[in-house]
Amino acid sequence: MTKSPETVVIRRITPSLDNARFAIKRPVGGEITVEADIFKEGHDEVAAILKWRRVGEKAWNETPMRPMQNDRWTATLCVTAEGAWEYTIEAWGDVFFSWQHELEKKFAAGLRELQSEIVEGAAFIESAAARAGKTPDGEALKKSGAAMRVADVQQAHDLAHDPSLSALMRVYADRSLATVVEPFHPVWVDRERAAFAAWYEFFPRSAEGKADSGSTFRQCLPRVDDAKAMGFDVIYFPPIHPIGTSNRKGRNNSLKCEPGEPGVPYAIGNNKQGVNGGGHKDVAPELGTLEDFDWLVAEIRKRGMEIALDFAINCSPDHPYVHAHPEWFFKRPDGSIKYAENPPKKYEDVYPLNFHNANWRELWDELRDVILFWCGHGVGIFRVDNPHTKPVAFWEWVIAEVKAKFPGTVFLSEAFTRPKMMQELAKVGFTQSYTYFTWRNTKHELAEYLTELTTHPMRDFFRANFFANTPDILPEYLQHGGRPAFLIRAVLAAMTVPVYGIYSGFELCENAAVAGKEEYVDSEKYQFKGRDWNAAGNIKDYITRLNQIRRDNRALREYDNLRIHQAENEQILCFSKSTAALDNLIVVVVTVDPWNPQSAFVHVPLEQFGIGADEEYVMEDLLAGEKFHWRGSRNFIALDPHHRPAHVFRVRRAIGRELGEVVFA
Repeated sequence: MTKSPETVVIRRITPSLDNARFAIKRPVGGEITVEADIFKEGHDEVAAILKWRRVGEKAWNETPMRPMQNDRWTATLCVTAEGAWEYTIEAWGDVFFSWQHELEKKFAAGLRELQSEIVEGAAFIESAAARAGKTPDGEALKKSGAAMRVADVQQAHDLAHDPSLSALMRVYADRSLATVVEPFHPVWVDRERAAFAAWYEFFPRSAEGKADSGSTFRQCLPRVDDAKAMGFDVIYFPPIHPIGTSNRKGRNNSLKCEPGEPGVPYAIGNNKQGVNGGGHKDVAPELGTLEDFDWLVAEIRKRGMEIALDFAINCSPDHPYVHAHPEWFFKRPDGSIKYAENPPKKYEDVYPLNFHNANWRELWDELRDVILFWCGHGVGIFRVDNPHTKPVAFWEWVIAEVKAKFPGTVFLSEAFTRPKMMQELAKVGFTQSYTYFTWRNTKHELAEYLTELTTHPMRDFFRANFFANTPDILPEYLQHGGRPAFLIRAVLAAMTVPVYGIYSGFELCENAAVAGKEEYVDSEKYQFKGRDWNAAGNIKDYITRLNQIRRDNRALREYDNLRIHQAENEQILCFSKSTAALDNLIVVVVTVDPWNPQSAFVHVPLEQFGIGADEEYVMEDLLAGEKFHWRGSRNFIALDPHHRPAHVFRVRRAIGRELGEVVFA
């Protein structure tokens, strides 16, 4: 059957990812404001509705779209449950309101021979009554149609503009020639912790902070409880699987591994545990058993937290895959398997997998089953190691496969690579993404990058997870800025985006680096790490306060509400986050200079906040517990990176008077 031609033009729909190729992201309860160009030939009145539903449901939710300017229309929908949703737009030329408009023009011009027009209008109303059926609305429309048929010109004019009739005619409009946008636009709705969380990463083997021996799963609870006390709700472990012994790396990435050195957790696999064991579905025996891991997962859940596991697709030369499926690996001309390289770095203890080998389907299925295995053991979050070095098509497929069985699964992309690849991975299904935040240090760099991440189009699909440091990356800013640099980066990570994280040692301000590199000296990737978890100079109390502020203020749970404001100093960044109802207003002023005191006049957007130009308001510093009474948009602040690197203000507006005193919300 030939498809009917479209009667209304619908173009430039936003938000839309590659013409509905990929799903936009929202948390449960999130809103989507949809816009589109909608118009048709001639002078007919156009009507449009926004329609949305959960995928698999038959009935649509609907809300009218309203015209803005220049044939641009808009409406907002709300997604109320996690999982797959879709939306579309339906638009049509509205015969009743086109008739109403024509009648008005003729009536205003003094024409009174309008019997044909009156009969035509009555027919439109009667058709709507038939669509309404035997309902109260149908009866009301039936009466209006009968009244229109016997009306004189004045009566017809008045009835045509009756608000009750107009409302019913919108509800029961003739949509038989409507244009519906296809394909429908997909939306993926994530659970709350996917959109708002604080991550704490530690190596379970270093949980007790012993320099000469490792810890086990059952010895991790004190570290978990310390993270919980600081306000973290996701515990992230690097790989917990058996570590290969062939070509095992030693201390500080040495090619020689001394007796007792634990090896690199990313060199996964040791089939010495058994013919069918020692791979990605097993745990390192030095950490305990799978039952011990299950116990730890349950204990973490009891604390209202979750565990995230590293999904690293690396195989040591001792991995069971090497012996059972040598065709899954890259080969040299002599037939030997190639180890991983990232010149000048060499990873002699790791074999990368070939995703395009002749037996690729079996490989893909196996890797999917690895993720599903850990989902079955209570893991709902995966940090994926180097996804940009594997096919994008694999990630789109495997994430969909996993979410079909475990819809709430969260995937974090660790892809520090080209922007378009990072964005593509986010589009195909990664829930969160590492970012360039680590290397954005100046006011200009931060303002530009924060704006890019939280505005259209990236806000609709790319959810940033701001890690302040990682086991692989000790930024120069932290190496040279001392304790103040850690305070500053904690404020920036925690206050700008709803999801952030730290790697253990950040709270202790660890910053000893390999000379000339962004790498930790004596990295615990290669050895046990000795630590005093309460060492002098730690910033645990400061981090705890930041996380409490995040939990207490709804504006900090939202992603795309960040706005940059003027601060008259290139070393001071000022930004705000506010709820749509303006009942939670947060203004952050932070220095980016970890060495010197800085001061500036900052500009508060009074009109945006609903504050009068001469109105008094209170800036409550949630970090220090102090209150400042301000008036006007331009006010002075002074920051010292050693003692007060930032203000985190909650703006309190005047709401009335009580006993002669101004009361602030």
